[in-house]
Amino acid sequence: MPLSPPAERELLHTRAITLHGYRRADGLYDIEAELTDTKTHAEPSHDRGSIEAGEPLHGMWMRMTVDERMVIVRCEAATDYSPYSVCPQAAPNFARLAGLTIRGGFLKEAAARVGGTVGCTHLRELLQQMGTTAFQTIYSERVRRGADADSLDTTILNTCLAYGTDSPVVKRRWPELYTGAE
Repeated sequence: MPLSPPAERELLHTRAITLHGYRRADGLYDIEAELTDTKTHAEPSHDRGSIEAGEPLHGMWMRMTVDERMVIVRCEAATDYSPYSVCPQAAPNFARLAGLTIRGGFLKEAAARVGGTVGCTHLRELLQQMGTTAFQTIYSERVRRGADADSLDTTILNTCLAYGTDSPVVKRRWPELYTGAE
């Protein structure tokens, strides 16, 4: 285990998020995410009566179809389990993400379309992971095909330590964009 040993404790909540990236026969890509929250104890629910231990409190899905330029062609979401009966009404609003490009500022643009009371906090939380999964899926497919993957890669400059313009990774891959010391 890479973390230090924990203090004595009791498991109360589990959130499982699973993401998959697919290449479609039509040349587009599907990025799918599933989020499930469960408790280790029963919890009362005004709308559901009782949510039993191990039964999903939240069970949500999202699929983004993107093109190779990282433009969202279609997005759909579904809420199978939620604590409130009104929650599934937010899922269709995620279709509003069509036309956005996954790049710097994507989450801010997405929040403008599905933020606040038209969206769902938990579905919005999936967007960052889905963006990363889209990049990983499309980039690796371009490398596998022998395409110019580095042209897509520059969208991630300054998103983390390794891709900072002053890092040795950028110096090696895009020397013309390197800003660090020589």
